[in-house]
Amino acid sequence: MLKIYNSLTRQKEVFKPLDENHVRMYVCGMTVYDFCHIGHARTVTAFDVVSRYLRARGYNLTYVRNVTDIDDKIIRRAVESGETIDVLTDRMIAAMREDFQRLGNIDPDQEPRATAHVGGMIEMIADLIDKGFAYAPGNGDVYYRVRKFDGYGKLSGKVLEELESGARIEVEEQKEDPLDFVLWKGAKPGEPSWTSPWGEGRPGWHIECSVMGKCCLGDTFDIHGGGSDLKFPHHENEIAQSEAANGATFVNTWMHSGAIRIDNVKMSKSLGNFFTIREVLNSYDDEVVRYFLISSQYRSPVNYSEESLKEAGVRLERLYTALKELSLDGVETAAGTAFEDKFMAAMDDDFNTPEALASLFELVRELNKVRSEDEQKALPLAALLVKLGGILGILQRSPEEFLKSGSDVDDTWIEEMIQKRKDAKKAKDFAESDRIRDELAAQGIILQDSREGTTWRIER
Repeated sequence: MLKIYNSLTRQKEVFKPLDENHVRMYVCGMTVYDFCHIGHARTVTAFDVVSRYLRARGYNLTYVRNVTDIDDKIIRRAVESGETIDVLTDRMIAAMREDFQRLGNIDPDQEPRATAHVGGMIEMIADLIDKGFAYAPGNGDVYYRVRKFDGYGKLSGKVLEELESGARIEVEEQKEDPLDFVLWKGAKPGEPSWTSPWGEGRPGWHIECSVMGKCCLGDTFDIHGGGSDLKFPHHENEIAQSEAANGATFVNTWMHSGAIRIDNVKMSKSLGNFFTIREVLNSYDDEVVRYFLISSQYRSPVNYSEESLKEAGVRLERLYTALKELSLDGVETAAGTAFEDKFMAAMDDDFNTPEALASLFELVRELNKVRSEDEQKALPLAALLVKLGGILGILQRSPEEFLKSGSDVDDTWIEEMIQKRKDAKKAKDFAESDRIRDELAAQGIILQDSREGTTWRIER
């Protein structure tokens, strides 16, 4: 049985979709004003693994991940860069998709943009006003009455008395209560706006996901995911809006991914330890970064460091080395093995990727043992390794491609040096042979001699 930790109930629960075998999952996506950072990569990759495993387990999944393409930050950045908002957001969405695809993430089934759902947001806000959960003070804004919703705080564990002490009302706001949050913002000069019953304006951030989730997946759906930083206030406010408007449970299972820390310090632009995805991918192999991101269970915080990335590279290399020079075309995977059982059991336990990866290394040990005795008997085990790796989004390249990736050294030169070394050994010039090996090693090229000849790989 698949069990998932539900952030709402704070415990692992047996997962039962609302609609038999159909799973509906919504994950909060990006606000597209800048390049995505490594924290975004953590969340998106975590839920990519979730989506892959749900499908591997036989579920029919509808995966929705939204795009926020109207926001205060977007408006400011467009002004700073001298672009229109559409040009900026289109450019950032293209960059976002490129970054996520490089990390091996599969595109969601639907990727709604906030600006395409403003009409639905206006309808939900009007409904909340009619039901007494929201009010328009007459300044063009609309606010949600937090105290009106009895369940406020049930996801985050926040209590109104604690929130009250830190709440305040800005000069331009006309709230009834400092705890109330904005659903609709009256337009300011030069800002994009839409016509509404309350005047020209644009939606607040929180209402976007309530409406896009409802539009794509219905009043109630199975899984809602996002980074742990979104639990409060964003997801808390989504629940309040949606359940008040729809009169139904919004989401059955809430999932939150752990944050990224840089050398055990919170990532922050002000601290100078902030990395975009593309900056990281300029220094490390795409799949190595993915391996690093999935090497911790999705709810755990992840510490980003050079040592962690190097370790990920070494471990991934070990998996690929086990597949080296094996032809798996047409080979059926080994069935009914303890290794697959352990892998599935780990993933059934709240997507425990560290334990799942551990089962792959157990499989590799058996694969190497069998291969040393009879290579043909090892092929079904190798095919199983590739299959299980695919559920995690790894091991889908040719081993030779991976093992030789990550070096600027010309392949032709390497092969020429290997031939020179071969000639030196044939002439019994072992000093020259050792010198060539050392020269290659200095370039990060590791030679491996066998009865079949000499091959090479990149040192990680």
